[in-house]
Amino acid sequence: MTVHIPVTLDRNENRYGPAPACGELLRGIEPALLHDYPRDFQNGHYSRLSQRLAVMHGVDERRIILGYGCEDILKEAVHHYVGAGSAILVPSASWWYYRAVADEVGGLTVEYPLVETPTAYRYDLDALLALRERVPVKLLLIATPNNPTGNALDRASLRAVLDRYRGVPLLLDQAYFGFNEGERDDYGPLTHEYPDLLVLRSFSKLYALAGARIGYAIAGAGHEHLVKFCSRNLGYNRISEGLALAALDSRDYYGRVRGLMAADRALFYTRLRALAGVRVYESEANFVLARLPEMVVSQLDAELRRRGFIVKFFREDGFLDCARITLGTREENAALLDVLQDVLPALLVRAA
Repeated sequence: MTVHIPVTLDRNENRYGPAPACGELLRGIEPALLHDYPRDFQNGHYSRLSQRLAVMHGVDERRIILGYGCEDILKEAVHHYVGAGSAILVPSASWWYYRAVADEVGGLTVEYPLVETPTAYRYDLDALLALRERVPVKLLLIATPNNPTGNALDRASLRAVLDRYRGVPLLLDQAYFGFNEGERDDYGPLTHEYPDLLVLRSFSKLYALAGARIGYAIAGAGHEHLVKFCSRNLGYNRISEGLALAALDSRDYYGRVRGLMAADRALFYTRLRALAGVRVYESEANFVLARLPEMVVSQLDAELRRRGFIVKFFREDGFLDCARITLGTREENAALLDVLQDVLPALLVRAA
């Protein structure tokens, strides 16, 4: 298969694209889907999508929040819980938007550490638990898997955090859930036991519907006011709902994509670690983070772009020598690895 240039591997989009059923739905759109408001309430439900998600996660439909991607619900939660001068806890290496949305309300961003090892990042659980006694927290945010490090928080550790932070809203960002074949989808039911838990999920990553902007949250009973705050009186985007439902019905397609990405993620580990001076970190998401010889980073970025590959090179302290590479299709991944194997050793020789 031909690799179409440029190959954009910098925004963690799923380049396999959505399931064929999503395209079929778009081709069959009737005018009424556009000019009529949703009428699901007439059948006793908020929407078809929230009803489906409630059954899938084993919760009451009233505890499903639909939004314009995870970004939308994250913003609403921060604006709802965090005020000027109050503290929000975020991972030390994470999505820049967490800090930006806290700044919008004058919140004080307090970081808890991630620990770097030769092959992976991990959350410093002891440090996070210790912060409970030192910082008056209004909102705790945990990303699992975390962007850009790719590490996840295991279930036992999450329980330990939930136990320690009882009474504090805990937002669990799982936008990158679904790329690990061994994952257990059991975080929704945890909201029964932990009313402060708010689980964010997205149709942007695994389901390849980033352009349709579909996200949702599973809210514990302690988030009753947030649920009301986020409610949509006139319903949700009917086309987006249809796309999400078509994706949920396409388990075989996304299972195949998951398997291909898992295999290619392992291939990145093997081939990048064989290159001198490169450290690559294990990931449970649709990207890998690589630490490169600092003296060649800018040249490597330029050379990759010249050859039609765009990856994410960081400008943040601690990651100035890092690139986050989104997993593309099998053909794109193989082509990029061949280019890296060709270019990087030559740049190192030149730098020496």
